Amino acid sequence: MLWLITKYLTTAALVVLITELAKRSDKLGGLVAALPLVTILTLVWLHLENQPAAKVANHAWYTFWYVVPTLPMFLAFPVLLPRLGFWLTLLASVLLTVVCFALFALFMRRFGVELL
Repeated sequence: MLWLITKYLTTAALVVLITELAKRSDKLGGLVAALPLVTILTLVWLHLENQPAAKVANHAWYTFWYVVPTLPMFLAFPVLLPRLGFWLTLLASVLLTVVCFALFALFMRRFGVELL
């Protein structure tokens, strides 16, 4: 139980740190948020929990492919925000990401990469 609490607190502290950095500097907050810190933590947690190397490697592999279709959201969000407000922009960004992910998964299937 202590291990689970440690994982939660460490991961939550990371999110709070990024939020606090973003309040002080847009660029620094964006840079730290763009780092794969959550993925690195996940890889560390999997390793420390004695998961097989193949499981850890698969997590990194699929994370790479799942990041690609999320990138258009980061371009659309700042464009839509002044026009739609925060909540509609967030909803539109989520929908855009879902559509991009579905199309990307169909495209990648041609190359033998199964994402769905």
